[in-house]
Amino acid sequence: MLGNSFGRIFRITTCGESYGIGKGSGLAVIVDGVPPGLKITREVIQEELDKRRPGIGKINSPRKETDQCEIFAGIGQDGVTTGAPLGIIIYNVDTQKIHIDQYREYKDIFRPGHATYPFFLKYGEAQDWCGAGRASGRETVARVAGGAVAKFILKREGLEILAYTKECMGIKARDMKWEEIKKNYRKNEINCPDLEAAKKMEKRVLEIKEEGDTAGGIIELIIHNIPAGLGEPVFDKMSALLAHAICSIGAVKGIEFGAGFKVGNMKGSENNDQPYITKDGKIRFRTNNAGGLLGGITNGEDIVARVAVKPTPTISIEQTSINMKTMEEVKLKPITRRDPTLVGRIYAVIEAMAAITVLDALYLARAYDSLAKLDKKWMRLKENY
Repeated sequence: MLGNSFGRIFRITTCGESYGIGKGSGLAVIVDGVPPGLKITREVIQEELDKRRPGIGKINSPRKETDQCEIFAGIGQDGVTTGAPLGIIIYNVDTQKIHIDQYREYKDIFRPGHATYPFFLKYGEAQDWCGAGRASGRETVARVAGGAVAKFILKREGLEILAYTKECMGIKARDMKWEEIKKNYRKNEINCPDLEAAKKMEKRVLEIKEEGDTAGGIIELIIHNIPAGLGEPVFDKMSALLAHAICSIGAVKGIEFGAGFKVGNMKGSENNDQPYITKDGKIRFRTNNAGGLLGGITNGEDIVARVAVKPTPTISIEQTSINMKTMEEVKLKPITRRDPTLVGRIYAVIEAMAAITVLDALYLARAYDSLAKLDKKWMRLKENY
């Protein structure tokens, strides 16, 4: 199986399945590009893992995974990073036989909305049928662990990354400023900083859950205090890198930056963000329709993106499918555990992938700047956003 690594200088490689085999099954991440001398503890990583942990509240999966992490490599005897790759593992603790047997019952039938069919085409009967294997949302726990390391490093640079539920089943959070979003971050199960909208969203999700169905939603991502000048103007645009990172998350079906698809109905005079000079000589923009990106390069404004998240494909409503062994149409009504909506946990994964992408781009930009030796006036414009 290819494609289990992401990043160039700051790079993660993940492994592990939803269930795995035996008592010691789990998921792990190797993180390359970690600077030496950092006091990265398991508690730092655990704080991020707790954001996506299942089994908490009414709108998350009832699977009781504690998602406790252990750092097994890359920390020296003095308790700081050595510059070697960091190794982190998270063991599966809720892989009960009853649930494995449920998957076994329809292992030859592909579940609508799942990756089972293309997995049959790619891996044949050896494909991992238990809990969707590497195609499961559980795979993302290793990404979040790697993203926690990236966030720790970015915090030293003054960068902050937050994602939250902007919309769920037609219920929209009002437009809010960064300060209020940050203040109300994670104040409710669905992680919507508009507290009134959050109540309505949660109520609607629970209604849909009672129907045996699931709900989709939209996550808004904000990368705050990001310096100008990150990204490359052709194939490695910052928007392209972020899209690659975020669209690699299984449940993500779309992404837009800034004004997004609204630009299709705008005039140039409406879409263009007009610049101005601040009192301290910095260049800023009066609006942010570009979402913090011009020519694929950061312009110093916050990167703002919205991510479309599909409903959890496992539902309790009977659907038509195909038995891949007999090649006959069958009826399927899964009874396995699932999230009634993914938005209450997937935001942590989106933050993690954004952090990994931004840190990797920051490494590359700093390396380029050190060799380009541009006039100091251009360097000053990129600083202290």
